[in-house]
Amino acid sequence: MKILFTSFLLTLAMSSFAQIKVNHIAVHVTELKRSMDFYQHVLSLQEIDEPFKDGLHAWYDIGGGASLHLIEAANHPKEKSKTNHLCFSIPDMAAFVANMKARNYPFESWAGVKGEITNRVDGIKQIYIQDPDGYWIEINDDF
Repeated sequence: MKILFTSFLLTLAMSSFAQIKVNHIAVHVTELKRSMDFYQHVLSLQEIDEPFKDGLHAWYDIGGGASLHLIEAANHPKEKSKTNHLCFSIPDMAAFVANMKARNYPFESWAGVKGEITNRVDGIKQIYIQDPDGYWIEINDDF
């Protein structure tokens, strides 16, 4: 897996996918309101609009076009979870997925369906991959 991931990163760096940017950092929290208070009042982050409107998400501008996503869940996961992930945005999801398939590199939707792409409520397409240590990385087309 480490060799496959290293090969993937080298190809990514030398390909048309080299135009990537950090889109957001997602952090799992146990109490959203308490965390919102900290990020807004202690760190003075500016809250921005989030599309889910479910009382479980709060998004903040962290500069450079990137955002911090706070996501509330009742129990803090002990295992590595997609809730905690790094996200990169790319200009062409179809080309990226074709490259993943050509390399036989596994990806999945948010729901965990292997080889599937998630279409978010805001129209953004996303997939999830794992690094060699099992940390989740979201790839989306919000470029």
